[in-house]
Amino acid sequence: MRLMKLNVPAIALVILGLLILFGKFGSVVGFLFAAAIFALGYYGMKTGKTFLGGLLMIVGGCMLLAKLSWLIGPLFGIVLIVAGIIWIAGRREHSSSSRSGFGG
Repeated sequence: MRLMKLNVPAIALVILGLLILFGKFGSVVGFLFAAAIFALGYYGMKTGKTFLGGLLMIVGGCMLLAKLSWLIGPLFGIVLIVAGIIWIAGRREHSSSSRSGFGG
């Protein structure tokens, strides 16, 4: 039996076609563009071009934040809920241990 070789360009074309068909091509390209700008900034920082690299990282980071805002908001909400629960649990533990002390 002959093994099928993975045809990466054909798979990429199928994925690209699906993205265009479902109208998500623009958002994916925008995300990749922002990630590429951030990566170029990182590369610039590593090669010693700190001002240009830092500027590109800031611009790319802001673009990525804008592209990922649909995810950042709910994650921030989850972090706040978890922090509140930990805070409440810590106060309960602290108040119960302070009552059982000697001499007081």
